[in-house]
Amino acid sequence: MTQQQDWITVGALADGFYLDNYTLPVSNDLNGRTLVLDGPSGESITYRFSQNAVGWSSADHSTSHEAASRVTSIREGIYLIDFLQQTDTSTASISLVLDVKQGVFTRVYGQLPTQDDQRSDLFRCALSGQDLTPVSAQFTHGTIQGLYSGTSPSEANHPHQPTHELVGIRNCYAYSPHEVYEHIYLNENLYSWHCLSGVERGLADTDRCHYFKLENELYLFVWREKIIPTLGLVLIDLKQHRSDGKICGHTGDDLGQWSNFPVGSFSRILNTTEYPGHE
Repeated sequence: MTQQQDWITVGALADGFYLDNYTLPVSNDLNGRTLVLDGPSGESITYRFSQNAVGWSSADHSTSHEAASRVTSIREGIYLIDFLQQTDTSTASISLVLDVKQGVFTRVYGQLPTQDDQRSDLFRCALSGQDLTPVSAQFTHGTIQGLYSGTSPSEANHPHQPTHELVGIRNCYAYSPHEVYEHIYLNENLYSWHCLSGVERGLADTDRCHYFKLENELYLFVWREKIIPTLGLVLIDLKQHRSDGKICGHTGDDLGQWSNFPVGSFSRILNTTEYPGHE
């Protein structure tokens, strides 16, 4: 009988994923470019891209910020820009999915619990109807000025729509020769993960998740873990059998320190289950 594996911090997970990882190379396609992203309520943010950094400012340029960033492109015309937005009082995870072919974007704003958050146990959260995970994610869809033609789409008809196309798929992801996981996509709100090899070997759970279809066989997948508060975000390309994204969480016991590290994998479908109502 194997010994039960202990849960580890996201900082320790980052150390395990660092060695011989299969992340995509950084893309320089956006270096030197300035793009204005228009949100659904008329708000605009200007982004300026340079080598390993992104700057952003409000429409009236009254506020301006800059952060280290990572830019990758899993498929031509699709870019993932990831960075931490930090102020003196708060930290947030920002991930931009830019679709320059269609002239649209999806923005994922994520937050982790802080020391001041008074979190109830899972039992009390379940009884009160609260979300079981203290990790939050907000999604914004909009257009890219100069690249989108036509009237601005509403949230309901934006090209990046929630999807159930992954539901029923059991996928294996090799993030390195040492780190291998399987995902089972159960329904529109939940998925199960299981570590087959690596620093979390033997651990598994079922967590809250979100799916968006970007193109044919290309998806944005976001998950929010509850045991060790974690925000994960990847683009899954079923056509090329690749994924790329990031995992974010507290480095250790100090909830003021964040670990935000890249992940990428080679993937393969293990099997597919056709659930009633999802044919």
